[in-house]
Amino acid sequence: MISERRHAILGLIIEHYLRTGEPIGSKTLCQLLPYSISSATIRNEMAYLTQLGFLEQRHTSGGRVPSKASYRYYVDNIMHEKPISKYETDKINEALSVNSGDPERLLADACKLLEEYSHCAAFCATLEDPYDCIQGVDLIPAGNQKAMLVMLTVGSKIKSSLINMPCALDEDFRKKFYEVSAKFLTGTPLTNVNLALIQSAVGVAGERIFDMLPALSSLCALCNEASHSKLTLEGETNLLSHSELGSDLYKILGLLTEKKQLMELSKSFANSNSKQLLLIGDENPIYEMKNTSTVIAKYNYEGGQKAVLGVIGSMRIDYESILPRINYIINTVDTLLSKKGA
Repeated sequence: MISERRHAILGLIIEHYLRTGEPIGSKTLCQLLPYSISSATIRNEMAYLTQLGFLEQRHTSGGRVPSKASYRYYVDNIMHEKPISKYETDKINEALSVNSGDPERLLADACKLLEEYSHCAAFCATLEDPYDCIQGVDLIPAGNQKAMLVMLTVGSKIKSSLINMPCALDEDFRKKFYEVSAKFLTGTPLTNVNLALIQSAVGVAGERIFDMLPALSSLCALCNEASHSKLTLEGETNLLSHSELGSDLYKILGLLTEKKQLMELSKSFANSNSKQLLLIGDENPIYEMKNTSTVIAKYNYEGGQKAVLGVIGSMRIDYESILPRINYIINTVDTLLSKKGA
């Protein structure tokens, strides 16, 4: 721990830089401190804080600015979170309640809220579960020889597709379709649903297999989609206003567009012992994100289902205001998913 005076000086330097992006001089610090102290003493304290690694001087003639280490110290020891208003909590609760019964849509809604309240980039990753199975399949008439195919998995993934049918969905057809579903599809792992499985249903479906092919082929596609990890991004363009990212901005935008490294980070974190982390600067394992502040949280629900929510911004974000709102959204999603898995 540093002394109380250095603690106060460092806090003022960081808070000024977070607001303005500019270094603060010793004379201004003299006026802001609640006790009398000379400019020379402050300069000595700033020099000491620089030796400790909390401040850095980017240009010989320029003032000192916070280092990556100082942001961590600020969040852990100085920052006072700004309370979230009832209006904000009500608005967030209302937005998240719309799709609270559908985990994937709930997480996607949360991703949009994180982007909105943080003014950063936000991401959501739903991760594959090799043991997830089909819980039920339904075929709903949609008029003009169209039907809506709806599939629900044990892990609460809901997938649907509008398909053209070569026949009417009469009682005989629906009876045969549900017979095939019960025998060959319900309880089958998503990764095992393929054309070979459909061919084995010929014995039950008989000649009606040809009428069922559009629906069964579409089901194969839905199972394939549901069996893979999915990464959703929101608010990438918000990073354009984070001028302090400098030339790193293009590397970060490229990383977000390519998605591979961010997905690997999500998978690695989902399998770690941590539930939520704030990664500042070099704490981030991805090289291109070494000048960012990244919040990442994981969820386990419906047995083996795993998902991750995250926010990416510069290190000069308004931590006092942003972090409480991020945490509220993350915790609300956790509560809703816990109810879903109960």
